[in-house]
Amino acid sequence: MILKRLVTSSIGRKTIVAVTGTLLVLFVIVHMLGNWNMFLGPDAMNSYAANLQSLGGLLWLARIGLIVAFVLHIFFAIQLNIENKMARPIPYKKKDYVKATLTSRTMALSGLLILSFVIYHLLHYTLGIVQPETFKANLTDSQGRPDVYMMVIYGFKNPLISISYIIAMFFLAMHLDHAVQSVFQTLGLTTKNIFPKLIRFSRGLAIFIFIGYTLIPLSILLGIIK
Repeated sequence: MILKRLVTSSIGRKTIVAVTGTLLVLFVIVHMLGNWNMFLGPDAMNSYAANLQSLGGLLWLARIGLIVAFVLHIFFAIQLNIENKMARPIPYKKKDYVKATLTSRTMALSGLLILSFVIYHLLHYTLGIVQPETFKANLTDSQGRPDVYMMVIYGFKNPLISISYIIAMFFLAMHLDHAVQSVFQTLGLTTKNIFPKLIRFSRGLAIFIFIGYTLIPLSILLGIIK
């Protein structure tokens, strides 16, 4: 009954979008921190990748959980967007201080662009369909581990790939700027007095993630990471 109410009511669907969005944001942050091993050198990055692979079933459980969260997030977000266009939008509990911004008006667009990038990114670095000659299965380091460090360098040495990655991170930051605010509003965790601080927090987090992710391709293009 609880599950049925969640998926059939607007508030329930917003809650699902908020909870799955929170999980995805946490993944984005953890994934970014893991990628920073690139700045520590080949051994750090390849050890990090090898440790993840050693998790075996737990890693696949986490992957499946992320896929489920991602699918639910997209499905219900699109459904809510369609409903809002077909009828008068259902307001947040505290709507008197909610203003339409560029990031809020382009959530559907930025979300679809992020989805396209995720598919491309998986084809590139997970499945090895893009640049198969530099895929990790074909590269090993001195310890016989998949050389993820060099795979990342070979990938981002291509300016088109790096530029497309940076553009995708820009749209991710735009999406997060409004998404973080929406999570707090949907769950009823904000007030009129707290809202200005929440705006600064969400914007700061979005900028932090944008810089954190783009540092790697920029450092490779500039020769800082070799």
